[in-house]
Amino acid sequence: MALSSVADYRRAAKRFLPDFAFSYLEGGAEDEVTMRRNRAAFERVTLAPRVLVDVTSVNTGVTLAGSDAAWPAVVGPTGLNGLYRREAEETLARSANAAGLPFVLSTASTSLLEDVRRASDGDLWLQLYVQQDRRIAEDMMARARAAGFSTLLLTVDTPVTGQRDHYARTGFTLPLRWSPTLLWDIATHPRWTAMVGVHGVPELVNLARSARLGPGIEAQAAALSRQMDTSLNWSDLAWVRRHWPGKVLVKGIQTAADAVNASRHDVDGVVLSNHGGRQLDGAPSSLEILVDTVSATPDEFIVLIDGGIRRGSDIAKAVALGADGVLLGRAPLYGLAADGSRGVGDVLSMLKKELEICMRLLGCPDIGSLDASYIASLRDPYVRHALSEAADLTEKLL
Repeated sequence: MALSSVADYRRAAKRFLPDFAFSYLEGGAEDEVTMRRNRAAFERVTLAPRVLVDVTSVNTGVTLAGSDAAWPAVVGPTGLNGLYRREAEETLARSANAAGLPFVLSTASTSLLEDVRRASDGDLWLQLYVQQDRRIAEDMMARARAAGFSTLLLTVDTPVTGQRDHYARTGFTLPLRWSPTLLWDIATHPRWTAMVGVHGVPELVNLARSARLGPGIEAQAAALSRQMDTSLNWSDLAWVRRHWPGKVLVKGIQTAADAVNASRHDVDGVVLSNHGGRQLDGAPSSLEILVDTVSATPDEFIVLIDGGIRRGSDIAKAVALGADGVLLGRAPLYGLAADGSRGVGDVLSMLKKELEICMRLLGCPDIGSLDASYIASLRDPYVRHALSEAADLTEKLL
């Protein structure tokens, strides 16, 4: 059956994966209000197309964190991807490079960053969690620098793991604890079992190397979650800067005020993110705080967003409202789970094609010209209020 959208790949991924693995990919925190809000925010934005514009050629190329990108997107960091396919991060990195995009490797990756670098000569970024023993993060940054990673994404929205009810519903734990439900789940997904499950539970090998841990997912998972540094604060950005000379973006910003604070602490930009709705349920969507954030921060300050991007038109909406680009999280993973490398490549190709179609239909042949004048819903009371408040917020914060 031909797959024609990210939604089609999501359904194919659900068929391939056991329930516990798909739930880990798809699930959000608590009642998943924030996860649904991420999509709803894009759906409420209405576009304002121009007609009788020459759109014979369309330019989607941008610069993201000093790196050229074929279109305004980054294949974002996601953890435990070995649940979906073997050598998942290598596959994602190669596919991102083929699409002309940077790839962000998660601290919770199931492939070594050195192996990912050997698999791809593309632009690689590192997403960093900070544990209580900061030597782990320092070692990971040093390894990434040695491997030629260009940009650091410091994630700051996970002092603890959000309450994820779906773990209990599907019996997902690290390490896996065998139960009749779990055994039946695996037995009824023979293709996944033969291609992935037979090799055992993937391990957090990247973290394990920097933490000097041996084999065994239990100790690795503990290092990732229970041993997170809950004392991390704004002054610690100076510590990050001492260990990372390249671009630094703070990921997990959920208010314009925090974005302004970040701009005052010698970082290059932020990623507006609620962790895909997996942390604080009830947090705002990134799109909802985008206008205020862009208005309140310096022009050269990088602002990326993630959460709920499923169509090329979503990327166009984000750029029109001021984002420099977007991070793609679940969408490439649907492709990865459904059809490996070919699936990831197809999802990325779909999104780029949809973006180009959207730009042609908008009458905007150059992504650099895509701005708020192409958003009809700026007349929406919610969006109009956000814009009117932005000037006051800028004056107050700056």
